[in-house]
Amino acid sequence: MGLFERYLTVWVGLAILAGIAAGAVAPGLFSMVAAWEYAQVNLVIAVLIWIMIFPMMVQIDFTSLKDVGKKPKGLILTLVINWLIKPFTMALLGWLFFKGIFADWVDPTTATEYIAGMILLGVAPCTAMVFVWSQLTKGDANYTLVQVSINDIIMIFAFAPIAGLLLGVTDITVPWDTLLLSVVLYVLIPLVAGALVRSKLDRANDHTGLNRFLATMKPWSIVGLLATVVLLFGFQSDTILAKPQAIILIAIPLLIQTYGIFALAYFIAKQMKLPHNIAAPACMIGTSNFFELAVAVAISLFGLHSGAALATVVGVLVEVPVMLSLVWFANRTRSWFD
Repeated sequence: MGLFERYLTVWVGLAILAGIAAGAVAPGLFSMVAAWEYAQVNLVIAVLIWIMIFPMMVQIDFTSLKDVGKKPKGLILTLVINWLIKPFTMALLGWLFFKGIFADWVDPTTATEYIAGMILLGVAPCTAMVFVWSQLTKGDANYTLVQVSINDIIMIFAFAPIAGLLLGVTDITVPWDTLLLSVVLYVLIPLVAGALVRSKLDRANDHTGLNRFLATMKPWSIVGLLATVVLLFGFQSDTILAKPQAIILIAIPLLIQTYGIFALAYFIAKQMKLPHNIAAPACMIGTSNFFELAVAVAISLFGLHSGAALATVVGVLVEVPVMLSLVWFANRTRSWFD
């Protein structure tokens, strides 16, 4: 594990502080960057997210799909958690906290936007960081590729309908054209581009050229992640400084959702008698979020300064330390499975 992965929480935390400070010191600069958008998609954020996720897309080996039938239980687990449980529990928790428990502390419009941001997180299963979580738990790398590949294919078709359904339930008008554009821009096109680049680099099937390319791109991916965090928190600096309690309010249901989903998935995996190297990555995929997509769609649908965008950004803040704690737990409980 490299320096970045080992201290990922530290780098993200520093980027968050830098973004908030920069947004407070130079609000005009961030307002100018926020205005650079097309069809409600911020161009700078789009470029940074592409830089961040493209190397992850190149890692996906779609030829591994031929092995999907050999060990179906792990795949079934992650698909059920990701598409039949997680989006709906996230929507339920959002409604429970911001329409009920926290109703006196958040105005109705902002509460609705917070719920929307949580829903977008819940409908976007992890694509990029799951490779890190799998590696840290000594997961089966090939099977993780199968799980990620299948989830990405399903996400192309299921993200917009499920998000639209749940956002509609919370009385939000959904601009379907923007939502579909975001899926194409941040999922479909990077997947296709990643597959083409991988095919060209790995013609000899020895992974030499592929690994060299990924090693070259890794620093840029890190820059993309940290720069995105800086911008997102810079855009939200006024809100965060004016309402720091909003971060805590949003984080509470997100923490409950994350730990709750992992506990459920881990319990089911044990009952299914999955080996640990398949169970751990399957639970990590079901627990973590494709926050890059969620942030992008929230910005596209509701704007850079919206409560929905803030909720997805808090998802970034919460996810890294929480997932690292779950990696520790999964490693400590390996004997439960093997």
